[in-house]
Amino acid sequence: MGPPLNITEGEPLKNWQEIIEEQSQSNPPRLTVEDAIILYDKADFNSLRQVALHQRRQFTDPSEATYLIDRNINYGNACTINCQFCSFYRPPDTEGVYLQTKEQISARIKELEDIEGSRILMQGGVDPELPIEWYEEMLTFLKRNHPSIHLDCFSPIEIEGIAKVCGLPTIDILKRLQAAGMHGLPGGGAEMLVDDVRLGLSPKKGSGENWIKVMGEAHSLGLITTATNVIGFGETTAHRIGHMEKIRELQDNSNEQGFQGFTAFISWTVQLDNNTFGEKRKRNNQDKKVGPAEYLRHVAISRLFFDNITHIQASWLTMGMDVAQLALFGGADDIGSTMMEENVVSAAGTTKVLCTEKELQYAIIRAGFKARRRDSEYNLLATPNLGIDSESLPAPPPKQ
Repeated sequence: MGPPLNITEGEPLKNWQEIIEEQSQSNPPRLTVEDAIILYDKADFNSLRQVALHQRRQFTDPSEATYLIDRNINYGNACTINCQFCSFYRPPDTEGVYLQTKEQISARIKELEDIEGSRILMQGGVDPELPIEWYEEMLTFLKRNHPSIHLDCFSPIEIEGIAKVCGLPTIDILKRLQAAGMHGLPGGGAEMLVDDVRLGLSPKKGSGENWIKVMGEAHSLGLITTATNVIGFGETTAHRIGHMEKIRELQDNSNEQGFQGFTAFISWTVQLDNNTFGEKRKRNNQDKKVGPAEYLRHVAISRLFFDNITHIQASWLTMGMDVAQLALFGGADDIGSTMMEENVVSAAGTTKVLCTEKELQYAIIRAGFKARRRDSEYNLLATPNLGIDSESLPAPPPKQ
C-alpha cells in the first residue's frame, strides 16, 4: 500500500483536465501531491508532456539542451549494505573486491582532461576498513594534480559509513572532505526515500530521512548536489510522488535558509539482471521493466512537481538515447553526460555505458535544440562545433 493521501474530508478530487489547465498557466499553482497522483495515473500522455514542455521553457532557454563531459569512477566495490538490486558490490574480504590507488584514479582523470572534461563523479561502497584519512589523502592528491576538475564524490550513505568508522557526526565528515577538495555530493543512494519501499530493499541503508539529513548538511556547506530517484521496484504512484515530496520539502527548507540546494533532479529505472532483486521478481513473474512511456510520464511529472529545482536530466544510460531525446520534449532540459565508464548500472544489465561528446551533440541537435556544453554547476561552457549540421540531416528537425 502507498502512503495515504492527505485529502480534506468531503473535498472532491479534480479531474486531470482541470489540473492540466491550471499547470498550463504562465504562473501555475504549486502541484499538490494529490493532483500529481491524479496526473500520473489519469492524464493523457501527450497533454501531460506538452504542459511539462511548457514549464521546462519557463526554467531554461527553450532553444537549448545541455550536456556534461565527465567520467564516472568507482574507487572500490567493498560494501556492507547488501542492496538487493545492486550487482556491483562485493562483501569485504571476498573474491572480486578491489580498491583503486590514488595514482590509478589520477590516470583516469588525465584521460578525462584529454577530452576537455570538467567533472568526475566518484563513488564506491560502504567500506568498513577505510578511515577518513584515506579519503582526505586521495582528495588532496587529486585536487593538487587536477585543479580544474570538479571532484563530485561519494553519496550520503558513504558519508554515513565514514562517520560510523570514525565516530564523528556526518556534518564533520563533510567539512573535512570539502576542505580536502570535494566539490559536490552526488545524489546516489536515494533510490526510493519512502521507507515502505526503501527498507524492504535495503534495510541496512536505514531510513530515507538519513539521506535527507546528510543532503541538508551538504546544502548548508555549499556543496553541489543533485537529487535522484530509481523507479521500477513495484512501488505505487503514491510512493513515487512521496519520494518527490521529500526532496521538494528539503529544497524548500534549504532555499529558505539561503542555500542553493539541488541543481537537478535525475530519475532512472532499476535494472534487474545479476542481482537478488531481479531474481526474486523473475521467480514471482514480476520482472516487467518500466517501459519508455512510463519513464517519460515520470519525467513529465517531475518537471511539474519540482517548481523549486531548475534542471531535469534525462537518462540515456537506462532508457537509450532515443528515449532521452523524447524526454527533452516532455520536461527534461539536459541529456546527461559522457560518463566514459560505468560499473554499477552496467553490472545489472545495461549494455551501452558511455557516449562521446559528438553523440550527445548529435542527439540534441537531431531533436531540434542547440547543444550546449556545461559543467556540474550548470554553468554554460564554450561548446565546440563538431560539424553536425542540422540542415543537412534527412528530414531536418524543426528548431525549438
